[in-house]
Amino acid sequence: MINIHTMTKSTTKNSYIYSYGRRKSAIAAVKLFKGKGDSTVNGVKVEDYFPGNNSFIAYTEPFATANVVGKFYFQAKLSGGGKTGQLKALVLAISRTLFKENPEVGAPLKAKKLLSVDSRVRQRRMVGTGGKARRQKQSPKR
Repeated sequence: MINIHTMTKSTTKNSYIYSYGRRKSAIAAVKLFKGKGDSTVNGVKVEDYFPGNNSFIAYTEPFATANVVGKFYFQAKLSGGGKTGQLKALVLAISRTLFKENPEVGAPLKAKKLLSVDSRVRQRRMVGTGGKARRQKQSPKR
């Protein structure tokens, strides 16, 4: 589990903006740095952590929407959930950090629904349903 409250803004030359995002059971804590650099997720390049063209489009969409492609890089810590939930949490966290850095980009980010939280989570299993959330016991035929 990531302790989000211990992440503070650095006072060194590599100052950053931080935020977090959640989706299902995935949590993403992102540090956004100005300048050019390699974006990493859990110490691995983001291209290697999320392979595929659709993943690249997803996590670069906030930068393209805010017209700041190539001006920022990030370091992210992801925990919990699967790859899809982690990717959605990462996109939300990046969007939030860009909004903190420049509130004027909030309108285009909101228009593409990159700042909205998808709070849906998996439904818990119910007692007596055979291990599934919505499964019912079979009714007798006669």
